Amino acid sequence: MSKIIGIDLGTSNSGASVLQAGRPVTIPSAEGATLYGKAFPSVVAFTKDGQMLVGEPARRQAVSNPEGTIMGAKRKMGTNFKYNIYGKEYTPQQISAFILQKIKKDAEAFLGEKVSKAVITVPAYFNDNQRQATKDAGEIAGLKVLRIINEPTAACLAYGLDKAGKEQKIMVFDFGGGTLDVTILEMGWDDEHKAATFEVLSTSGDNYLGGTDMDNILIKHIVDEFKKESGIDLTNDKMAFQRLREAAEKAKVELSSTIETEINLPFISADATGPKHLTLKIERSKLESLVSGVVDRCRGPIIQAIKDATAKLGEDVNVDKVILVGGPTRMPIVQEFVEKEVGQKIERGIDPMECVALGAAVQSGIIKGEAKEVLLLDVTPLS
Repeated sequence: MSKIIGIDLGTSNSGASVLQAGRPVTIPSAEGATLYGKAFPSVVAFTKDGQMLVGEPARRQAVSNPEGTIMGAKRKMGTNFKYNIYGKEYTPQQISAFILQKIKKDAEAFLGEKVSKAVITVPAYFNDNQRQATKDAGEIAGLKVLRIINEPTAACLAYGLDKAGKEQKIMVFDFGGGTLDVTILEMGWDDEHKAATFEVLSTSGDNYLGGTDMDNILIKHIVDEFKKESGIDLTNDKMAFQRLREAAEKAKVELSSTIETEINLPFISADATGPKHLTLKIERSKLESLVSGVVDRCRGPIIQAIKDATAKLGEDVNVDKVILVGGPTRMPIVQEFVEKEVGQKIERGIDPMECVALGAAVQSGIIKGEAKEVLLLDVTPLS
């Protein structure tokens, strides 16, 4: 029987994994690891001479070809929106299908066999239209989509929380590149089947809050500093701005593990007096004070999710476990914020960038019958 892959089709980054010998393994993107680990950016671009680029190559040329580059197609899934690029029309499903085709190709290269079946994850708040659109994108890409499951449920499976054998309430704090989703799940235990059940109690979030906002604040800080020093505004120069965006993103990622980093961009600009170079030291504390406003905006959705879950159950909800998903949750400031807000230590041991795809692969094993002990009643609030 052919392999079923688990796919995390994200707003900013996408990736996949597969069950090998009973354990989920991340499938590396063909271009190799980037800042984001083995996943790749959910970016599709069409060049003026008719080539199509997907992933890292598409992201790299985004600034020199903004009119041909599409990012965040996931936000438009399930709507009638059409992208118009160089005289051709594309639906969000088609754009997502190009990303899924790349995943399929990378998976086939990694596994050495044909891949035709997949489990794809979606946010818990996706409605029927959005779920159907995701399924359609899979079919266009040549994948039979066996199941669409909720991202927070997939994250729980990746952490093996279904093995606990007892009832618990889990908060999944999914803070990605472009979106924040806070979901509270009730994990039940079905004694008859000896299996876990997951029910979404509440989901809350912000569709326009994510790591990209942090990047933008950091970029603005760098632009302002450079303007003070040289009098040149880099926002007017497309090429310089793309270099700056990449450097800022890299600095943000580095500052999760180091206390200070240096941004060094030679020949970033020029004026009558000659070329200008940008060098700027940034400390973690500086970054944290810059992005603290973005992090504070996560408080509302956390409170709302707990409030909604409490209303649904008719009793106070005590969160037993907290799982972090998404790149920005690697930042110490985000981790400390969540622990303080929820009053519970976060679960560690799995890369937050990979856990949704890993969980989707676990789910594919359940479908194939390789992992028998989870009965997934993935209940969705489509209000």
